Amino acid sequence: VQLVESGGGLVQTGGSLRLSCAVSGGIFSISTMGWYRQTPGKQRDLVARITSDGSTNYADFVDGRFTISRDNTKNTAHLQMTRLKPEDTALYYCNVEVPVMRLNLWGQGTQVTVSS
Repeated sequence: VQLVESGGGLVQTGGSLRLSCAVSGGIFSISTMGWYRQTPGKQRDLVARITSDGSTNYADFVDGRFTISRDNTKNTAHLQMTRLKPEDTALYYCNVEVPVMRLNLWGQGTQVTVSS
């Protein structure tokens, strides 16, 4: 199983970015996908998760600005981020979890930087 993230970058305050996480290995449709973020010296925090049946949950700080989605035909999860703020600047990690397989993997991270 491999995770490949893409879509990070530099954006101005109020701008948008779309992160993608492509998963190989044939387990995508049964997995829970998550996006987490981390800044230096701080713990990695959940941003959003989507289960295999499409149920979603978001961190409070998202406040309606981000949308997590999944495309089971392309084995890819997305995080659409809008109305970005400087405090959203972080390294964003994709996570795939399949509890029945005791599988929990992380991507390499993609940097999101929001300038003020």
